[in-house]
Amino acid sequence: MKVLFTSLEGSHFQLLAPLAWALRTAGHEVRAACVPDVVETVTRCGITAIPIESPPWYESLGDFHQDAIAYFGTADQGQDRDADRGETWEEQLGYESVIVPALNSRLNSDKMIDELVALARQWRPDLVIWETLCLAGPVAALTVGAAHARLVSGPELAMQLGTRRTFLRLAAEQEPEHREDPTAEWLDWTLERLGVEARFDESVLTGQWIVDTRPASLRENNLGVATVQARYVPYNGRAVVPRWLRESPIRPRVCLTLGVSIDSGYGLWDLDTVLVGMLGALGELDVEVVAALSARQRAHLPPLPNTVRVVEHVPMHDLLPTCAAVVHHGGYQTKATAEFHGVPQVLLTGWEWVTESMGTDYEKQGNLLSLPLREFTADRFREKVARVLTEPSYVAHAQRLRREIEEMPTPNEAVAEIERLTARYGRVRRGA
Repeated sequence: MKVLFTSLEGSHFQLLAPLAWALRTAGHEVRAACVPDVVETVTRCGITAIPIESPPWYESLGDFHQDAIAYFGTADQGQDRDADRGETWEEQLGYESVIVPALNSRLNSDKMIDELVALARQWRPDLVIWETLCLAGPVAALTVGAAHARLVSGPELAMQLGTRRTFLRLAAEQEPEHREDPTAEWLDWTLERLGVEARFDESVLTGQWIVDTRPASLRENNLGVATVQARYVPYNGRAVVPRWLRESPIRPRVCLTLGVSIDSGYGLWDLDTVLVGMLGALGELDVEVVAALSARQRAHLPPLPNTVRVVEHVPMHDLLPTCAAVVHHGGYQTKATAEFHGVPQVLLTGWEWVTESMGTDYEKQGNLLSLPLREFTADRFREKVARVLTEPSYVAHAQRLRREIEEMPTPNEAVAEIERLTARYGRVRRGA
């Protein structure tokens, strides 16, 4: 069968790559439709790339954060709201009215959708596997009758699918003439514009089924769709292990990384101040620090002690097994790679609007601590890191999670179920 992957951003495609290769080695044709900036990421891993024009991911996401703040207030204001108020229809409708023009239709522009639909009509995939937020994927699948599945690699986006469930519940309580649905209206209009007979249903947001890379204890999937388990496999792209990493650390090693998204300019916080505060606090602990920072993040650093090693590129799947803890911004790949290797974590949350609540939810799994940026001080940060290094429960929970991950099916073992569901939901081409 023909399988088309869709991705909006390079690190997001890296999450898809192990599954793409599992399908490729099972004999299926695999291509990846992606924005031009992601083409090199795709081709480096040996998958055929098809460039699709789209506005830059971070530019669109940055605009969304600003629009969301203007409408709903800042993240800390959201935290201070009266919990007894509950959700109201007016609030949920307001959110849907913002998220369609400010996020979904920006990430999935008409031009991007049209190009992906033209590709689908020319290549005729049997299955489209798409990442959350890349709604052009299921739209393209509908135009050719292909099956489509959403790959889940993190929390089920409280800002989208969790809120959507609340919206639908409250909509059902309204009089029919008041049940506005901006998401359905936008996608129905898009399908009609493309000449597609099918109309919007919730599977366009959820997937006809999902491929879930998370262990069962970290899932909150209440969407009522089938789930294919596929173990997360760390893949960081082209990697070279430096000589220093082949030597055992003398002190407990702590990795500090903020990914690349924090460079994009849509963060709500002063990166330089926070970064200097973190490195200063880590310097007061008896640890070796490996700070994996981009050129932008390194630009304004003061002189650092010998216990801090600053690097730009280092393979996380080789670094983290040598670490006693990792500090990061909550990026799913870093978090999942730490879980894969049983490493305790400290998360700095709140870089973006409504993200710090993720840290509170994450803490419940027992292998990490989170610190909202609005509460950041060097002392609080140092205390969090010291706890995950010295309190045995964090290591114990991290190792438990690692064992759970090891028991999950590999991407190769998930292929048979993916084939079965493709036959069930789509038109499998035989002899084509």
